Amino acid sequence: MSSWRLKIPSLPDNVRIVESFIDNVKDHFQFNEDIYGDILIAVTESVNNAIRHGNKGDASKNVDLSLEVGSNSLCFTIKDEGKGFDYDDLPDPTDPEHLTNIGGRGIFIIKHLADEVKFLARGNTIQLIFHL
Repeated sequence: MSSWRLKIPSLPDNVRIVESFIDNVKDHFQFNEDIYGDILIAVTESVNNAIRHGNKGDASKNVDLSLEVGSNSLCFTIKDEGKGFDYDDLPDPTDPEHLTNIGGRGIFIIKHLADEVKFLARGNTIQLIFHL
């Protein structure tokens, strides 16, 4: 098993560093082009959530991104320094009363792109698992 790590300050522009990280991982492990888009969107959305909601855009707080590569899976772990949230009590963005809301779809999208999604600790850590 191989692992990679990245730590970035909570600045929105640092999502570009995450995109480069994912590109490097793709080049190194040469995984299927079909899951590349899913990984790119799900991981960058998770990091964006960690920056904006977890760390509240506080550049003195970091977001940790790690990747564990198994024989047939990639497991990305994103952790922020925030208080966490109740991930079991998220409104359904497909519910008619939420359809016009701006925002609130990130985790819904992440859950549909990754093969498995796990929230750890108090909600300030998310694991995204993609099967190769």
